[in-house]
Amino acid sequence: MSIDTFPYVEQAVKVVQDKIGSRPAPRLALVAGSGLGSVADRIKDPVTISYADIPGFPAPGVHGHKGNLVYGEVSGVPTIVLMGRVHVYEGEESWRLKVMIRTMRKLGCEFLFLTNAAGSMRLEVGAGELVMITDHINFMGGNPLVGPNEDKFGPRFVDLEDCWDPQLRGILKQCAAETNVPLHEAVFAGWMGPCFETPAEIRMLSMMGAQTVGMSTVPDNLVARHCGLRVLGVSVITNLACGLSPLKLSHDLTMQEAEKGAAKLIVLFERFMEKIAKL
Repeated sequence: MSIDTFPYVEQAVKVVQDKIGSRPAPRLALVAGSGLGSVADRIKDPVTISYADIPGFPAPGVHGHKGNLVYGEVSGVPTIVLMGRVHVYEGEESWRLKVMIRTMRKLGCEFLFLTNAAGSMRLEVGAGELVMITDHINFMGGNPLVGPNEDKFGPRFVDLEDCWDPQLRGILKQCAAETNVPLHEAVFAGWMGPCFETPAEIRMLSMMGAQTVGMSTVPDNLVARHCGLRVLGVSVITNLACGLSPLKLSHDLTMQEAEKGAAKLIVLFERFMEKIAKL
């Protein structure tokens, strides 16, 4: 289904601008993955807007995604935290992902910080660990940019060589060293969902060069790069992937372990924002 997102983005921008008034335009937006909404608690002087009040935004259907946009400041940087995202497995409503991210760009954001809960294919990188995304492989069977190109937002063909921004990754590594927060690196595999992967699928993904896997983030990156946002991504590991652990995979397990990793993510994010303030 092809939907012209431009009218929705224009309306969404107006709603957000009316709510934040004369305060500065945001420079960075962070998408909070499952169980990671506590990042929004670090925002100073927050303005909270329900997705239900923003044209084209979704009504999140996944537990752990609250469905609020929170605007304010982190380390002096005007910031938006999106507490809830759209997943490809949600079907026809997935076009709303484009509205969300394009709205961030039209509001003035330069950077998009993507977070997610992910499974690890590396035995030494277990639950609660943070992993920076260095590259991705799209196993989702689709691309949100398929269909007529919306020229108002970006070009027909998008170069993905630096889709996970090298400069931002370098800054985050420096932040990890300064704060003593362990930060691993990995190629992320985007999986359609909503089913978890089978052991055979995990073996295939590993042989093809992926070290982490999740059901989001890749589409977010593609839409963001199309409209010119610079993107950084961090996964909070919630489990070893299927076949590598005796634990049964479930969304409840994802939520529990993501909340444990969120504290480390907050420390890293706040130091990162101090450096973004100087860019």
